[in-house]
Amino acid sequence: MTVPSSTSIGGTSIGGTSVSGTSDSGTSAGGTDERLRRWRLVLGGDADGTGCRLSGRDAAMDRALGALYRGAGSGAGGSGPDRSRPRGAGLGGSAPEVARWLGDIREYFPTRVVQVMQQDAIDRLGLAQLLMEPEMLEAVEPDVHLVGTLMSLGRALPETTRETAREVVRKVVARLERRIATRTRSVVGGALDRSARVNRPRHRDIDWDRTIRANLKNYIEPEGGTAGTIVPERLIGYARAASAVKKEVILCIDQSGSMAASVVHSSVFGAVLASMKSLHTRLVVFDTAVVDLTDQLSDPVDVLFGVQLGGGTDINRALAYCQSRITRPADTIVVLISDLYEGGIRNEMLKRVAAMKSAGVQFIALLALSDEGAPAYDREHAAALAALGAPAFACTPDLFPDIMAAAVQKLPLPIPEL
Repeated sequence: MTVPSSTSIGGTSIGGTSVSGTSDSGTSAGGTDERLRRWRLVLGGDADGTGCRLSGRDAAMDRALGALYRGAGSGAGGSGPDRSRPRGAGLGGSAPEVARWLGDIREYFPTRVVQVMQQDAIDRLGLAQLLMEPEMLEAVEPDVHLVGTLMSLGRALPETTRETAREVVRKVVARLERRIATRTRSVVGGALDRSARVNRPRHRDIDWDRTIRANLKNYIEPEGGTAGTIVPERLIGYARAASAVKKEVILCIDQSGSMAASVVHSSVFGAVLASMKSLHTRLVVFDTAVVDLTDQLSDPVDVLFGVQLGGGTDINRALAYCQSRITRPADTIVVLISDLYEGGIRNEMLKRVAAMKSAGVQFIALLALSDEGAPAYDREHAAALAALGAPAFACTPDLFPDIMAAAVQKLPLPIPEL
């Protein structure tokens, strides 16, 4: 049996996810027997070489893992999943069986591992069809990857399942909004305030750091070693963003299948940014066609159900559309979210980026906007964008507000290392 690289069993960490577990097989935690127990859970099957027999909760965990992974890989010493083997080993094709299995894994494993196993069941055992049944959707643990699967099913979802699917998506969106909304409004809103400075500010709007620096020449040296005084001939302060500053943000999102998690996060961020009165936010998704979903930004669930994952990629066409919507280049931020595998005209794409930047547009290229880190991407195109002053990098949802704040103020971007 091959277990997923991002999970762990019985407290043994594999790939960074820790699953705590206590033995009810009479073993001693931390001793040789406990190590054998953990190996037995990892190896699966009979694993006679360990000499360890499982019972109770351990045996139930083993059955849940075996239903998904036994027969799906090349064994403990193999090189990974064998995609040529028949799928469905252990889970069968019936909704009741899968529903019981979903209930078992939620009982025995923490949420993060449950989400990994669910996605593996969909990917390895071809269970996407079962998600078209409302009862099945109600049994799964909602997460970003499940939303991506529902988006890929798209119009194939029957009418009886569509409303249940919307509720699943709404739960994930609400969770993401709680995570990102407050900080995004605070960080980006503060950056908008700071981006417009005035020389006759109200007292509460004074930028004391810049005011002191600008008036150091007016420092008066005291006698007797006491503290000196700075005479502020010129006050520097913040303007109120709502009345003095307006930035335009264009989120241009690649909706190819590999970008599913990024599409989900981008849609939620787009809705949050659109709720800020000092910003005008546009959301554009593309494959070989371009669709403007700006009028649906009030509800990111509507945005996600307007997306069609899959198909080709024409970044040049998408950027041409975005470029045609720019009216104030110096106050515009374009965020391209794509793995850069261009199917359109490469040189034209680069010319458009260069033209936007020379006009004063802040151009940001994100290889991903998700918690998974940098995906596979076109390194040649990434290097070409970097040469134009638009470095391409992956960004987590937690870092995105800081990226946007830096862009608003035209400061260097806090680019993480790939």
